[in-house]
Amino acid sequence: MNKNKILCNLDLVLAGIAFTVLVAVTFGGVIFRYILSSPIMWAEEVQLWCFLWITFLGAGAAFRYGSHVAVEIVFDLLPAKVQKVLTLINYIIVMGILIYLLFLGADLLSLMLKIHKTTAILRVPMWFINSIIPIGCVVMMISTTYDHYVHHIKHQPTDDAADHAAADGAKEA
Repeated sequence: MNKNKILCNLDLVLAGIAFTVLVAVTFGGVIFRYILSSPIMWAEEVQLWCFLWITFLGAGAAFRYGSHVAVEIVFDLLPAKVQKVLTLINYIIVMGILIYLLFLGADLLSLMLKIHKTTAILRVPMWFINSIIPIGCVVMMISTTYDHYVHHIKHQPTDDAADHAAADGAKEA
């Protein structure tokens, strides 16, 4: 995998690392608790951080790849002009929610910096853990803006449409 691809998918790589850590800590916690009768005290803290980081990093990647769940049956039946209007309204609503969440995350981050709160067992600063909220929101905003620009302003086909076109071309050949 080349450097540009890794850099463009850094959120996905970091979410994958967080997922790997989550699985390893959870598996290790089970082994230590039930086989060795010595639970890992810090496991729950690390699991919660990993869930938070996977959620916000994975959501950015999902925006970029169009992987969020959508029911498009009614949307596909509408005329093209109505679809364009609804797509723009959807984009505005999503951006509004992400901007609101960005400000809430920034406020939380500011509060954590002021009060110097740390986690109970490992004493990791909470600002570090919660910093993923505004970072994830910015990544989601960039990803959804890029997706909207490419598919609705430049009118490039989605990957699904390109796959169908390639399959149709292969059938004709």
